[in-house]
Amino acid sequence: MTIRPFHVAFPVHDLTTTRHFYETVLGCPIGRTDERWIDFNLFGHQITAHLTAADETSEATNPVDGHAVPVSHWGVILTMSEWQTLAERLKQHQTRFVIEPYIRFKGKPGEQATMFLRDPSGNALEFKAFQDDAMIFATA
Repeated sequence: MTIRPFHVAFPVHDLTTTRHFYETVLGCPIGRTDERWIDFNLFGHQITAHLTAADETSEATNPVDGHAVPVSHWGVILTMSEWQTLAERLKQHQTRFVIEPYIRFKGKPGEQATMFLRDPSGNALEFKAFQDDAMIFATA
C-alpha cells in the first residue's frame, strides 16, 4: 500500500511565531506563503497555517493511559528513529509538552512512543511511532 501525503489546514493567531515554531523548532521546510497563510512540509505532508483572530482551540480532553489527551489534535506517525530525533530536537528547544515523550500501552497491542505539544496558537499536536507499523491498527 502506498500512502499519499495528507493536507490539513489549521487556525493560528500570529504568522511570525507560527513560522518560527514550525520552521525552526519542528524543522518544517516552507512552501507557498501569503500574507494570511503559510504552507509547511511536515514529514512529507502539507500543512497550512491560516491567520485568524478567533480563538478556536478546544480544551476538551479524554483520559488515555493515565494522561489527559487533547481531543482535538493531529500529527504524524514517524519511524522510531525519526520520533527519537524529533523528541530530542523539541527538548533542545525547551518545548513545553502537554504530555512528555514516553511509551504508551507498554506490552499491549498498539504499544507506541508518543508526545503531545501545542503550537504558539494552542493547536495540539501528537507525534507517535511504533516499533512495528503492523501494530498501528492492532486491537488484540
